[in-house]
Formats: sequence, C-alpha cells, structure tokens
Amino acid sequence: IITNQHVIASGGPIHVSFANGEQLPAELVGADPYTDLALLKVIPDFRAEAFDLGDSSLCKKGEWVIAIGHSMGAEADGSVTVGVISSKDRTISMDVDKDGTDDWDMLVLQTDAAINPGNSGGALVDDEGKLIGINTLITSYSGNYSGVGFAIPVNYAVNLAQQIIDGKTPTHAQLGVSLSTVSAATASRYGLPVDTGAYVAAVTPDSGAAAAGIVPGDIVTAFDGQAVESASDLMLDVRTKNPGDTVTLTVNSGGQEKEVQVTLGDDSASQKAKQEQQSQEQSMNGYSLEDLFGRQR
Repeated sequence: IITNQHVIASGGPIHVSFANGEQLPAELVGADPYTDLALLKVIPDFRAEAFDLGDSSLCKKGEWVIAIGHSMGAEADGSVTVGVISSKDRTISMDVDKDGTDDWDMLVLQTDAAINPGNSGGALVDDEGKLIGINTLITSYSGNYSGVGFAIPVNYAVNLAQQIIDGKTPTHAQLGVSLSTVSAATASRYGLPVDTGAYVAAVTPDSGAAAAGIVPGDIVTAFDGQAVESASDLMLDVRTKNPGDTVTLTVNSGGQEKEVQVTLGDDSASQKAKQEQQSQEQSMNGYSLEDLFGRQR
C-alpha cells in the first residue's frame, strides 16, 4: 500500500482501515523522503482490490479528476472531491534534511480538487477511476483548502515503490544538468533557435550529459521521441527512468538538431552540485537571466 511518508512519520504503530470497516496492522516496508512516499505491507496478508493504474504522463490541463481520502477526519468510506488538473508539471521545493534550506525539487500534479488535512496519501483518479497520483500537500495560508493541491504522479510513485519492493534504496535518475524553460518570449529576446524546450544552463562534470557531449547553451526538445516543452517536462521524463537507463535526447545545438544517447546517473552527483551551487550563489548573489542566456546584443 502506497501512502505519504509524513503520514507515518511519528514512528508509532501503523493500522490500515479498509472500506468494509476492517482495520489491520501494517509494517513499513520502505520510504523515500525525497518524494514523501512510503510503502506499507498489511499483516497478515490481506487481498484488497487495487486501483487500475493510469498514465500520469498523459494528463492534460482541464482534465477532470477525483481526490479520495479521509478529508478533515472523515470516517467510513472517507470522502471524494472533484476538480481538474490545473498543471501537470509543477515543481515544489522541499527541505528534505530539515536544515532550513530547500534541497530537492519535487515534481507534482496540481489540482483544484479540494485537498485538506486527512487527504494525504489518498488517491487522485481520472474520470475513468484510474489512479494518476498520490495526494500529498497543499499551498494555503490557512492550512486548509485554497484551490491549490498537489499529487505525486503515479508513474513516478510506482517506479519508486517497485524499487522498495525489490529491496533497493530508492534512487532518482539524473541527467546532470541545470535547466531553464525556453518560451517564445525568451527565444525572441535572446535569439534562440527554438521557442520551446529545456535550455541547458550548466552541465555537471562526469555526468551522463557531459559524457554524451551536451554543453551549456544546448536546448533539449525531445525525450525518447516525445516533445519536451519545458524544463519541468524534461525533469519529469527523467524521473520516470532508473539510474543506468539509456535515453535518447533530441538536442538543438547552435541551431543544428541532433540526437544523443545519454546514460542516466543518480542523485549523488546532483546533490553535490546543488551544494556547490548554493555556495557559489552565497558569494555571487545568484544569477540573472542574462547570466543564463548571455547578455542581449
């Protein structure tokens, strides 16, 4: 059973309640703090009907969704709320090690379906009842529903759950690049050859991207044949893969389009790079768009 890590973070006994009223003890199989996911196993073995899995990569803005959970302490069968997908590629900064600084960007689906305390770990399903996300958090000044809720995409969640089931420590695939989104406005302003894609601002040494010959200034326009329209698109595509997987990127380099094969790395290199970047930003007060794209001439 997949839920949120923060739901079971207290460390006390875990019990799972089912729709038929049965409540059974469960043990924690594993968790991933970077995505706020936890995997539970009911004791004794209990066969419940599982959701049919949807494909979160196919979600579209405006698509109808239903959030299921125990909103505000609802009992019995819980509650359902209806809304739409507001954004399919939102990035939320998280302080994973709780040191007061954000150290991880989590990619989420955004929905205006009402999500309140008690919905965490619940299902976000499409209009066919297929699971497309795990409800995880909200943005709110009051702490309750304000129309901005977030869910972990199911493709990503199932990938990590399978790693835990296989006895592995969850890892997250990385290209080894720092990215910025290319839009029509930035393309016009900086004379870029394409008006959508993921602009490579920096490349981590010894990363898969570096080994494939990707350099700052390149623009990634497709991932395994699927169009990449933003930096978030590319990040989400990468995180559906495993470290060691080889992917094909379509790259516009200096106005010339080419395909490159990239073997994905893992978190360790990017985490080191993030620490180095934070250190540099403290001394240089960060970067402007001109620093990323080059000053306008």
